Amino acid sequence: MDDNDALGPVITRAKDREADSSISFSNGATDARKHMEYHPLAQQKAGRHMEPFIIDINPEESPEFQLSAHEGEEFIYVMQGEVEIVYGKDTYTLHEGDSIFYDSIVKHHVHGAPGKSAKILAVVYIPF
Repeated sequence: MDDNDALGPVITRAKDREADSSISFSNGATDARKHMEYHPLAQQKAGRHMEPFIIDINPEESPEFQLSAHEGEEFIYVMQGEVEIVYGKDTYTLHEGDSIFYDSIVKHHVHGAPGKSAKILAVVYIPF
């Protein structure tokens, strides 16, 4: 999360979001997320505990992934396409309009269904 200083509400206009470059993470899992483009929606908000993103998931025939776990919670809403979420020992398939809310302390991974692209709204909450 950034150290920007907007104290009031942060508005991200669709036209501005499309012009922004996507971001990646620096936790060593970047290669595992190379098929995902993250578009942050609230980078300028100071003191935030939630991190909202629009994520474009590019198709892969046989996704390779590492499960990750961290404190907090995640909410995912599928805007387009089909998404697979590995959560612990279970795998869930979500379609357009479906959502999932989970504790991110459980090992998990989000990716598109094999060979399919998707677009999701993801909100990650990490306590401080």
